[in-house]
Amino acid sequence: MTARTLTCVDTTLQGPSPAPGREDPVVGHVLDGRYHVEARIAVGGMATVYRAVDTRLDRVLALKVMHPALAADASFVDRFIREAKSVARLAHPNVVQVFDQGTDGAYVYLAMEYVAGCTLRDVLRERGALQPRAALDILEPVLAALGAAHRAGFVHRDMKPENVLIGDDGRVKVADFGLVRAVDTVTHTTGAVLGTVSYLAPEQIESGTADPRVDVYACGILLFEMLTGDRPHSGDSPAAVLYKHLHEDVPPPSAAVPGLAYELDELVASATARDPRIRPYDAVALLAQVLDAQAALSDEQLDAVPPGAVAADRSGAEDRTSVLPRPLSAPRPLSVDAVDAADPEDAELHRTSFLPSPPPEPPRRGRFPAPRRGVYVIVAAVLLALGLGAGVWYINSGQFTKVPAVLDKTEAQARQRIEDAGLEVKGVRKDHSDTVGRGRVISSDPGAGARIRDNDSVTLTVSEGPDIVRVPDLGGFALDKAKERLEEEGLAAGMVTKAFSEEVTTGYVISTDPEAGTERRGGSAIALVVSKGSPVEVPEVLGEDLDDAERDLAEAGLEVEIASGRVTSEYDAGQVAEQSPGPGREVAEGDTITLTVSKGPRMVEVPDVVGDSVGDAKRELEAAGFEVEEDRGLLGLFGDTVESQSTEGGGTAPEGSKITIRIR
Repeated sequence: MTARTLTCVDTTLQGPSPAPGREDPVVGHVLDGRYHVEARIAVGGMATVYRAVDTRLDRVLALKVMHPALAADASFVDRFIREAKSVARLAHPNVVQVFDQGTDGAYVYLAMEYVAGCTLRDVLRERGALQPRAALDILEPVLAALGAAHRAGFVHRDMKPENVLIGDDGRVKVADFGLVRAVDTVTHTTGAVLGTVSYLAPEQIESGTADPRVDVYACGILLFEMLTGDRPHSGDSPAAVLYKHLHEDVPPPSAAVPGLAYELDELVASATARDPRIRPYDAVALLAQVLDAQAALSDEQLDAVPPGAVAADRSGAEDRTSVLPRPLSAPRPLSVDAVDAADPEDAELHRTSFLPSPPPEPPRRGRFPAPRRGVYVIVAAVLLALGLGAGVWYINSGQFTKVPAVLDKTEAQARQRIEDAGLEVKGVRKDHSDTVGRGRVISSDPGAGARIRDNDSVTLTVSEGPDIVRVPDLGGFALDKAKERLEEEGLAAGMVTKAFSEEVTTGYVISTDPEAGTERRGGSAIALVVSKGSPVEVPEVLGEDLDDAERDLAEAGLEVEIASGRVTSEYDAGQVAEQSPGPGREVAEGDTITLTVSKGPRMVEVPDVVGDSVGDAKRELEAAGFEVEEDRGLLGLFGDTVESQSTEGGGTAPEGSKITIRIR
């Protein structure tokens, strides 16, 4: 989905620079031998965002690198990695995609989709209140993204204008899924927290509860802010704002902007109900309400101009044609307003300008800040949907009607609504959906609210339910062929582990998890167990000459690697002192056994024990590291004095060797 009536404003303020005399050490660095960091584009409370090039795939992306202080916290890093992996599985056109995650020394990073454009915060800062049509056009794709996340078991927990990106092409994307928990930001006392707490649901504040309805609440606040140019609750401190969330209802936006339609007040009231049980249960349910409300509003209500805002020229005849200017120059390089006056910690996202900046205009009176003339243009939904290269939007209320909202309706209900609007259903396509039930409408073409000629036709896409696939029997497949087969069936190869097998050839699949015949959603990962052949028992070669040891291991079907350096041991120099894996262990044929060669035993000075008692002599020799053997003969059976020793005192002998003492 796109913001059909909106383009980005000029946001050419640069992000913060390093302190004088200090260069950013990450810029110019190649992380993980793959990501070449070109420039720093934003700094936030959790991380710094850089523009980087993936040298392996030759594409530009955004690299989010955690601040060193947070990267030193193992529990924080673990959570960052765990949640990044979860979000990477959430594929949706309105979600900023996560490509990769990794660490490189002290750097913990996230590789993400690079979005050239601006944030909703930029738009609100420059324009103040938006026309209802623009506000709803932004809210639709936001709710579509959140709806997909909610049905997949994710909750964003930190929805705010800074996390809504509007690309140069009009696409709307939601960023930072699950990466920042709202409870973390509430504990701070900066202006950024004031910005964050403005979107917290009462149950988040009271108990830390975070189910899909907290995102619904935040989207209600977003809608209020887009319609009025201001947040519903304000205060001198975060605590004051939190108190209002708990004890005061969000006022109707028409109280701030008289003339707004009743349906818009109802939308805000429904989404921001303080009792979560009264709110729509998730973003999909709220999206259905938004589409119904949009379909019920007239053009005049949708295009109502709030105080201080500039709208497309609609004066004159009903069939007036408005020509929108095209960009006069190529897009300028990426730039970022990284320190938001209200929300500095949250300004981490990328934006760029693609319209020339006009000279400043004298300020106007009124509730909302006056936008600069010529900085932006309201672009109609049909401009993108119909691809009018000349940038022309034809409006003729007498010849055009609007496509009614049919999301999540049965096919019969959708047909009836379309026919009631004076249109006909041209055809019905089938597609799988994880979020829309079987037999219900996923989308229409043209989309809900789009202007088309009377008696024109609409194509419906109806859900066949989730894409369910049976796990194929891959037993006996070579690993690469098994992966190809999974891809053909709409599944993915998961973790590959190896196990011994007497029956299955090395490198071929033994089994899958889940097992063959099990039903799984399309795209699910299937774990593979691959044979590493029959087990081989490692022969013992300790104490053997190196040549003999290598021959014995080769005969057993094993490879040999000689460790660098030699060690002292009980074995003679040149013999095998250590082997790994050890003797008796089971390994696969062709595995490598590492041998360490002895440089001989350590030589130890032998104590002189002649004339000592037997007990004293044995204790002294054993303490020096020798074994002791007694030789009493016939005359020494009852003696207790050492007459001689096999190695003279003061000489040396291998540590652990045997010293014989003769007793008289």
